[in-house]
Parts: sequence; structure tokens; C-alpha cells
Amino acid sequence: MTLRLPPPSPSDRCLSTVGADKETHVKKLLRAALAAVLAAAVVPVALAPASPAQALENGLGRTPQLGWNNWNSFGCNVNESLVRQTADVMVSSGMAAAGYRYVNIDDCWSEMSRDGSGNLVASRTKFPSGMKALADYVHRKGLKLGIYSSAGLTTCAGYPASLGNEQRDANLWASWGIDYLKYDNCGDHQGRTAEARYTAMRDALARTGRQIFFAICNWGNDNVIQWGAATGHSWRTTGDIEGNWSSVMGILDAQPRYAGASHPGAWNDPDMLEVGNGLTDTEARAHFSLWALLNAPLLAGNDLRTMSEATRTILTNTEVIGVNQDWGGRQGNRIVDNGNTEVWTKPMANGSVAVVLLNRGSSTATVSSTASQIGLGPASSYSVRDLWAHTTGTSGGTISASVPAHGAAMYIVSGGGKPATSFSLRGNGSNRCLDITGAAQANGALAEIWDCNGQPNQRFTATTAGELRVYDNAKCLDVVGGGTANGTAVAIWDCNGGAHQRFVVNTDGTVLAGGSAKCLDAAGIANGTRTVIWDCNGGINQRWTKT
Repeated sequence: MTLRLPPPSPSDRCLSTVGADKETHVKKLLRAALAAVLAAAVVPVALAPASPAQALENGLGRTPQLGWNNWNSFGCNVNESLVRQTADVMVSSGMAAAGYRYVNIDDCWSEMSRDGSGNLVASRTKFPSGMKALADYVHRKGLKLGIYSSAGLTTCAGYPASLGNEQRDANLWASWGIDYLKYDNCGDHQGRTAEARYTAMRDALARTGRQIFFAICNWGNDNVIQWGAATGHSWRTTGDIEGNWSSVMGILDAQPRYAGASHPGAWNDPDMLEVGNGLTDTEARAHFSLWALLNAPLLAGNDLRTMSEATRTILTNTEVIGVNQDWGGRQGNRIVDNGNTEVWTKPMANGSVAVVLLNRGSSTATVSSTASQIGLGPASSYSVRDLWAHTTGTSGGTISASVPAHGAAMYIVSGGGKPATSFSLRGNGSNRCLDITGAAQANGALAEIWDCNGQPNQRFTATTAGELRVYDNAKCLDVVGGGTANGTAVAIWDCNGGAHQRFVVNTDGTVLAGGSAKCLDAAGIANGTRTVIWDCNGGINQRWTKT
């Protein structure tokens, strides 16, 4: 049994940590023997995945949220006038017409202590009219108002937070007409786990009876990828973004491991936009293109009142926003990494493919792909829509652009349909292929590794919904019982669209299980070694080659 460690945690902060207590995250060795885990595994139960918690059944988050947050530009310098003026400009600039809805207030909005009844109090100097009047104003604009707290005793800036007061605070926000909660991870946690603290607020929001969007902000820590979708409408995957190219690219690099986890109602959040904040216009277009392709929340962080026309044009590009709001079965992911040049793609619901050609380098470069490489079938020609030039051309199969330094080109490519070409997955550590035991086709037949033979029980087809189908699309690869624990077996089952049947074959050779964000793993090299899911660790036993 090989002992595996979880991947390193990202930066453990979401905002300025002035006056904040940071939770220590201790890595734990996983000591259970794989054989014992497999011995306890049972065949899948013919049930759909467990229903999401009530907070996720309030009709929100069916597409990624669009809006604005004050923190990136103003920090603690937030007040009623700023929020009202921003709501005004969100309408007058065309952002509201483009889909932006949430006007979100971040940290530092309250007094430094609760009132005599234990309630939070909006700062009397910053918000003299009170939050209810402010919410009414925003609502009259056709927009929604968001607020901030933390799952600790204090916020990141030292203001009173909501741990132990979840229901009291949720009821208060609902009475004010709040529509969105960003819930941070600062302050004393009183020894409670992140999952318990965030679940408590989820349930409190649900009990108010008001539709409130719940945005988890625990910086990608505490295995949020495993419980986030049952708790919030979105969850942060990294530490804070900053208004520079290096920060944007660093956060981008952390996203591929999460690609299989998002779905309508539950979105990966690589943090707010820095369009108009320190980036050049070229960098901002690339940033916006990539966040759209990732189905990320699009939350502007600039001062809307003074933004340039170039910034406004970027933020209101409805063709790019349309990619963000479209669900074709999985979020965008990187399919080619040539160092400074990369190709990112995302399937669209109508069978077309969104493509971003990225140039991370410091000089202009030609970035290219092909219709076959991005997942389209053969055709005499393809339609190529440039989402920034707003022009449409045709191609015989090559998608290519001269991309400026720190820039990106973005297209919708259509034609040819989705190929049904099947492939085998050869384990890099064993040189054996992913195989359905005994060529069985019954629900619950387990997946293992076996000498590659090209037979139907070793041939898989990737679908636009993110499935790996076998036996001429008759069955789907499936994580047993929808489990997320290390060592959970992998089998086949009738295709049902569940998260536990989504698998992403990444360019680094890993196969990511969407329901758990864990990797397909073969812990041995002998014929008959069962495959399981396990924390991704970069081991050769988690690397597969399509053949």
C-alpha cells in the first residue's frame, strides 16, 4: 500500500488578514490499506445521487453569478453612496442588460460590536439610511444586494462575524432584503470543521425562506471540492487574486484539477475579476475570456463609476458572457500546454466548442489547434466565430491566431459534430489498460487493469456531458454508490447524468472523477488490479495514456 498525501493547500486567505486568526490545516496521512477498502466495497445501488441540500434547491445558481464586489478596489472604504452610485452605473453602462445582477458589499460594513440584543448593526456612519433602505434602492434598479460575513468569530478585518449566530444573522439579512452572502473563513473557528461551519450557515439561510445565493469563500482549503456542491452555490478554489498578470495566471493554473466538479447550481470560483484593475486591456480581455470559459462567477472588482470605455466593452461582451452562461456538460479546461502557449476548450450545449488560444509569453506568438484536437468530427469546413472581433469565418480544420503578449483569442467553432471515436486508457505505471472485469456488461461490473487487447470492454468514448461510455455507449463509467472517499471502487452503470459519472481526461494524463475531484488510480500493476478514486498526487499509478 502506497501512502498518499493530499495536495498542498493554496494560500489560506481570502481578504486582508488584519486582525484575523488563520486556521492551521494539518495534512493527515491516509493509512487504510487499499485491499481492506476494496473488500468493503459493494456494487452500486441503483439510486440517483443524493439530493442536494435545501439551500441549493432555492432556484439560484443555475448559471454562474454575475455582479460586482467592492473589495478589490475599495477594501474597507465602502459606504452607502458608493453602493448606490455603483448600482446606478451598472444599469447606465449596459452591465445590467448584459446579465450582471448582484451588487455585493464586502467586509467592514458593520459596527465593531453587536447591539444589546445580539444583532449585527450596519455602520451608522457608512450606511446612515440602513441596509433595508439600501436593498430597496438596489431592488428598484432591478438588481440584487449582497453582503459579507465569515464562518468564525470575527471577519478578516476584525469585525463581528457569524459563527454561533448563524440563524440570528441569516434572519436579519433576510429581513433587510439581502440576496447574496459571501461567507469567508477568518476568525476563531472554535475547533469546528469547515464543513460543519459552512453547513450551519447553509441551513440557516434555507430556514429564512428567502432566496439567498450562498458563496463559500474558504480559499479552496479543507477539501471543499468534496462538500462544496452540497453546501453552497459556488466555492473559492484558491487564495486571493491580485491585479497583475502573474496572479491571474497562477490562479488559472490551479483550475484544471477542479474541472470535473462544477455543474449547474454549484460552481468553482477562481475569485473576482481584475478587469480594469492593474491589467492592460490585452491582459484583461484574456482574463475575461478564460474566466468565462471556466464557468466562473463573473464579479467585477473595479470602480464602475470611472471605468474606461475599453473596460466597459470587455465587461459587457455578451458573446463571451454567453459562453460563461452556457452549460454543455463540463466547464472549460486546458487541452494543450506548450509552455507559453496554451489551448483551452469548453463544449457548448449546441455541439459547438468554445476555444481560447492563450499566449502567456512576453512577445507575440502564433497559437494553433485543429477541429479534431478540440473535439469536433470531420467536415469539409467549419464555422469560426471570433468573439472579440465579432466576425465569422470558415476554416478547413485549423484554428490559429497571432496572439499578442499576455493575450488571448476566443472563438466558437462549429461543424462536423462530435466524433464517436473510442479509445483505450493505458496505465503509465502498469502498461495495462482500463478494463471492465470479465467483459461483463451488468450494472456494477468493476473496472480493473488488464493486458491491452482492444476489445469492447477496453474501449471508451468521451461525451460532451463529460462521461466515459463503454460498450457502444450502452454503459457509463461510474464511481460506486456516488462515493467520494479514497479507495471507492469504479464500475459501470446505466448512464444517468449524475456527477459520479463525470470523468475528465486531462492533458497531464490524470483522469479526474467529477463528483469528488479525485483521480482514477490503480495501486498495483498486475492483471486484475482494481481501479479506485484517490487524492490526486502525481504518481505514475494515476497517469493514463489514450491509445
